[in-house]
Amino acid sequence: MIEIERKFLVTSDAFKKEAIKKIRISQGFLNTHPERTVRVRLKDDQGYLTVKGKSSKNGLSRFEWEKEIPKSEAEALLKLCEPTIIDKERYEVKVKNHTFEIDVFFGDNKGLVVAEVELAFENETFEIPEWLGAEVTGQIKFYNSQLSSHPFKVWGKQ
Repeated sequence: MIEIERKFLVTSDAFKKEAIKKIRISQGFLNTHPERTVRVRLKDDQGYLTVKGKSSKNGLSRFEWEKEIPKSEAEALLKLCEPTIIDKERYEVKVKNHTFEIDVFFGDNKGLVVAEVELAFENETFEIPEWLGAEVTGQIKFYNSQLSSHPFKVWGKQ
């Protein structure tokens, strides 16, 4: 139940040609406490409830628990979430032995494109695709829980 992942900005939309899957995601947060977040997510027509713990100091790993729930329950829980609901498309791209998940954000986070890769252990190596940009692992402003309360569109205005 420990998730290890690295997060990067994306420099072009070249990943779209390599995508093996694309889904629409709506997600909100019932709780964004620094020690834990509780997320509700709709991935196309399937609901999920996820609890994430505090990240390690280097931002690479944290506790994650996820449970599939009916769409109707996820829709009801999304109405109880803190502002704002995140809307994004997720592309999955296989690069050698790893799958990158690239999120293209809409709404208040439009213009932000972030890739994540899950790892088996913190110092695992992986091939870096041409469209992968600067690493933002551990930078809290890129966490989805933060993007819901401090969206990308206001970053330059603060």
